Amino acid sequence: MATKTYWLMKSEPDVYSIDDLKKEKQAYWEGVRNFKARNNMREMKMGDGVFFYHSNANPKAIVGITRVCKEAYPDFTQFDAKHKYYEKRATKEKPYWFMVDIEFVEKLDEPWSLEMLREVAELENMALLKKGQRLSVQTVTPDEWRTIRKLAGASSKV
Repeated sequence: MATKTYWLMKSEPDVYSIDDLKKEKQAYWEGVRNFKARNNMREMKMGDGVFFYHSNANPKAIVGITRVCKEAYPDFTQFDAKHKYYEKRATKEKPYWFMVDIEFVEKLDEPWSLEMLREVAELENMALLKKGQRLSVQTVTPDEWRTIRKLAGASSKV
């Protein structure tokens, strides 16, 4: 049996929030235009747990838990010349960018802000807390996943 992998995905709440996902139940995650973040999405597997993080917000925080419900496939927005995520180099045969689908699992009772996360010794090596770490899709270790879930009082099983 494969080991489950965990992730953190960032979204600006005025663009797409945890409440939007809760309402829609599942969504495709389009528009990632960083090669490392894209590669992370290509590694995602069905059932992987994902922290939903509100970036460019007050506070910047982990606000919910989601799960990968469809593995990586070409981001269709790259082929649409009228779309803001259009990629002129991409073709259907050789796409540049990929997306995954995620499904809503749980909204945290209270957001876990960047400042709160920084105060937890067990999280000192977390990618999110590293200087210069701005990836919109990043890995979370199993220990970090368990620590944050426990501190946040998450009730879902992911």
